[in-house]
Amino acid sequence: MSFRKLRLRSAWLLILPFFYFASPTPGLMAAGIALSAVGLVVRAWAAGTIHKNRVLTTGGPYAYTRNPLYLGSLFLGFGVVVAGAVVWFAALFAGFYALMYGVTMRRERRSLEDLFGDSYREYTERVPALLPRLTPYRGPTRGETSFSVDRYLRNKEWEALVGSAAGFGLLAAKMIWLE
Repeated sequence: MSFRKLRLRSAWLLILPFFYFASPTPGLMAAGIALSAVGLVVRAWAAGTIHKNRVLTTGGPYAYTRNPLYLGSLFLGFGVVVAGAVVWFAALFAGFYALMYGVTMRRERRSLEDLFGDSYREYTERVPALLPRLTPYRGPTRGETSFSVDRYLRNKEWEALVGSAAGFGLLAAKMIWLE
């Protein structure tokens, strides 16, 4: 099993108890949806910009952070945690995220160094791994770096939107049930 599949499947170990303990309120749902929407926008922008393993993408969101998809996932996940109103779950999510995405980012860095060599190393010196720069990286860009709906769809980013909608739908149903 690939590490990506392990990461995605192990998330279910958190999801089921989270929904059991969740006690969403309208205010926390609104705040959580707002945070998650930021995450979905960042992920969509990244997925619609990247040319996976073909071109070193350094434009769009990749001019601010090397891992905008994972930054988007962080916002998305914390948005769900906020909406669920399980305070201790924030620490559990943070630990899970740090472990799983830390390993993922290290593996991807090695893979991209192998693929793109010095170009990628120079990029890593100027662009942070996760927390974004305030100004965009202005190094050499290769290939098309504008957003493409076709790339967004080809990278199956719509799955994050569907999963998020399902998660918030379940939280809304639980909120109504708890009233």
